[in-house]
This record gives sequence, C-alpha cells and structure tokens, in this order.
Amino acid sequence: MAGWRERSWWGWGWADEAFDDDACRQLAERTLRPWMPIDGTVTPIPYDPVLDRPRLIPPSILEEAFAPDSMTRAAHSYGKAYRDVVRALHGRIENPPDLVAFPRTTHDVVAILDWAEACDAAVVPYGGGSSVVGGVEYRGAAPWISLDLSRLNRVVEIDETNLAVRVQAGVFGPALEEALKPKELTLRHFPQSFEFSTVGGWIATRSGGHYATGPTRIDDFVEALRVVTPAGPIESLRVPASGAGPSPDRLFLGSEGALGVIVEAWLRITRRPAHTASTAVTFPTLADAVDAVREIVQSGLRPSNCRVLDPLEAMLQAGATDGQARLLLGFESPAFDVQPSLDAAMSLCTAHSGAALEKSTVDTWRGSFLRAPYVRDALARLGLIVETVETACTWNRFEALHAAVIAAVQAAAPAKVAMVTCRFTHVYPDGPAPYFTIVTPGRRGAEVGIWDEIKHAVSEAIVAAGGTITHHHAVGRDHRPWYEQQRSPLFAAALQAAKDALDPRGILNPGVLI
Repeated sequence: MAGWRERSWWGWGWADEAFDDDACRQLAERTLRPWMPIDGTVTPIPYDPVLDRPRLIPPSILEEAFAPDSMTRAAHSYGKAYRDVVRALHGRIENPPDLVAFPRTTHDVVAILDWAEACDAAVVPYGGGSSVVGGVEYRGAAPWISLDLSRLNRVVEIDETNLAVRVQAGVFGPALEEALKPKELTLRHFPQSFEFSTVGGWIATRSGGHYATGPTRIDDFVEALRVVTPAGPIESLRVPASGAGPSPDRLFLGSEGALGVIVEAWLRITRRPAHTASTAVTFPTLADAVDAVREIVQSGLRPSNCRVLDPLEAMLQAGATDGQARLLLGFESPAFDVQPSLDAAMSLCTAHSGAALEKSTVDTWRGSFLRAPYVRDALARLGLIVETVETACTWNRFEALHAAVIAAVQAAAPAKVAMVTCRFTHVYPDGPAPYFTIVTPGRRGAEVGIWDEIKHAVSEAIVAAGGTITHHHAVGRDHRPWYEQQRSPLFAAALQAAKDALDPRGILNPGVLI
C-alpha cells in the first residue's frame, strides 16, 4: 500500500534505514579506528527465522485476534537492547511467544486474559517493542502470549477547554502529535523512541521525554487511566488533582505490565511553542559545564534543552574538535519571548568560563541523537559491544559516580579497551540524569556474555555510588537485581500484595519488578 514501510524485526526502527555493509565499515573507520581494532567483517542481516511450533491454539471465537506466523512471533520475542539485537542477528530466538495477540477493543483484552488464565499461559503486554531492559521478553518455561496493543490506536477525544486528550494505549507518538497539531496543541513528550513507542508503553515504563526540565516525564502528563487486570477493570477519576488517598494512577505508572494492561489514558496537553531561543556553549572542562548547569536549574530557570556533553561525546556526536565540553541550551514558550531567559542562563555560563557557539552544533547533535540506535545496530554487526546506561544522582555524588562508571567499564572490558562517553539527558534542582554510552571490542559468538559482564559491573558501580539503577529506561528483567537492592523489603512485600490482588494467577509479564 502507498506509504507503507517495513519495521525491522531484528533491530531498531525502519528496515530501510539500517546501515548496509559498506556503510557499517565506513562508520567504523570514521569514528572508531583510532581507539579500537575493527576487523571489517559484517554479520549478515537475518531474513527467515526458524522457530519451534506454537504450544497454544487460540479458541475459534478469538482466532482473528491472534497471529501464529513465525515472522510475527520472532519480531515480538525481544525488545531492542544490544543483547536482543545480537541474538536476533545470530538467529538465536530462544523462547519466542507461542502466539501474538492483537486486540482491537477492551473486550478483546478481557477475553484474551481470561483465556490465558484458563490455559496457565503468561501474557506480556507489548506496545512498540522498544524496551532496552528485557521488558517484553519472557524468560520462563510456560507457554506465553505477546499482547500487542497497537490496534487500540484511536485518539478518542481532544478536550481544548481543559487541555487534555483521551487516547488509547496503542497510539504511537507521531500519530498522537499528528492528531493534536491542527489544534496547535502538543503532548510535549518526545522520548528518543518517540517514533516507535506507544502511549501505553510510555506510561507502563515511566518514560522520560526529550525536554531537560519542567514537565517532561510521562508521570507529569497522566490525568486518568483505564486499566484491565485479570481481577477486573480499574478506572481512575479524571480531575486536575486529588488528595483522596494514594493515587491509583501512580500504582500503574512504571508497573511494566505486571499489574494490569493499560488500555486508555487521559493526558494533559499544552499549546505548541511559538517562541524559541537556543544556543550551544563551550566549556574548558566537563566540571565547568556541570557547575554552570547546576546554577541554571537551581536559579528557577527551566530550559527545554539543557544537555551537557562531555568532550568525547561532543566530538563523536556534535562534531566538536577542540577537546572541550558542550552545553546545548534552549528555551521555548507558547506565549512569551524566551530570549531573556536564554540571556540569563548565558550569564551563568559565562561565570563558569562558558562561551556561546553557533547554533549548528545543536542541529548536528540532534541528527546524531535520532540516528544513534541505527548506529548501535551497525556497530553490533561489526562485532562490537555497545551499551547505554542511564541513571540519576544528586549533584554532590555525580563526580564520584562518573569516575566509578568509567573505572567499572575499563575493568570489565575485553583487553581493558573501551570508549565511554557521558551526557546529561535531564537536570533537576537536586541532581542530573547522566547517560553513558559504552563501546568496546567483542569476540564473535561471545558478545552477549561480554555485555552481561559489563552491564553487571556498571550497575554495581552505579548503585554503590548512590545512583538509581534507571532514570527512564525502566526495570524490565535486566535491571531487576539492582532494583531489588534499591527498594526496601517492606515496599517489595506491598508490591507483591498488589500483584496478588490484581493478578492472582501471576500471568502478567512474569519476571519484571517482582
């Protein structure tokens, strides 16, 4: 059909956006050759996954909602983490879903959960499949169903008076913004996965948007939820705020499909920005940039972009060649001129040896940011280990945490050769959200084991340094050991009690959170 594009089943995004073999080699020569060995061998892209036969047969009354074919099952086996991409590249589809369900209505969701309970089958809710923490991969022994919500894809109502939108959980980011655009409205929530993730996925994983300060996490936008659980439906009251006990919405934010299936939400929206101002700022050291940003965010200014890049990140992703750190700084508003805010922030930067640069640096970095997942896949095909790790910590702990992460990577990396970059994705008055990118040589066939070792070492370092195991990537299965260290035993017991009440047979996404 006109305009149709194929999603990559094994890697990120659109199949036609993936690097071809020559582009993979050119990328490595251009960016990595000075730091690490590249043999130039490119793993071929797989085309025909071979899977075990399904262990489940759907009832005839629900047959049209299910897809049992191998390609659909393979595409729903994993998320999009490095270890997912590498296993798919090598044809290692170890535990594919027996069936993939595509409910079109809330009634379908209820019927599928009822049937799954009767067959003792696990159900893993699936939005866009962009999880990088094992959130959509079932690792148990029971038969399982991937519950793909992408056909619950209606923007039901736009409430211009109260600035809210009622939307089904399977709506992807671009479709939501397209529906709001004619009315000059926006959700203003743009995670890196925006093009390939859904409203329900954002809520279930407590996603973080692109904006550095102010309302940016999906938590800030949720007004009310409708959730289907195996024990029955739950719908929260739509009001601007309430002090009536613990909020039911907060229970399902970050629940990762373990407590219920989010089917619909009311989200707070805003008017589209009419005024913008931005620049790039150079600093002699990362420490200078960090000090300036702390002052900016603690001053009461709320920049939309306040992204610190360390010198290596600035070189690789923003084209900087002077060995200095960068701050990408921007403000926006639907109603008033923001140039005075940018000027005030720049004065704080100047006090810390900051100097304004041309705006093209911002545009260069933005282009690299959007292409980063495709670059990751290309490097994986070259046999390299690529990982991204994100956290949040208080300002006084950042320096030690930064050093600990770099030391952990260097100690765990093969031959002690690794490249580690750092940037801030979000900043708060009480601390930053650092995001590390790690690239190190791998050994063909041993990539997942090396990734596991590095992931373990870095996660241990983050928790020991007082950081959270995740700021916006969620817990999934990959982060659960450190999440269990981070939370108190009593809260774990309360969460288990909620799980027992809402999902008595334990069929929903077993292995995440609990």
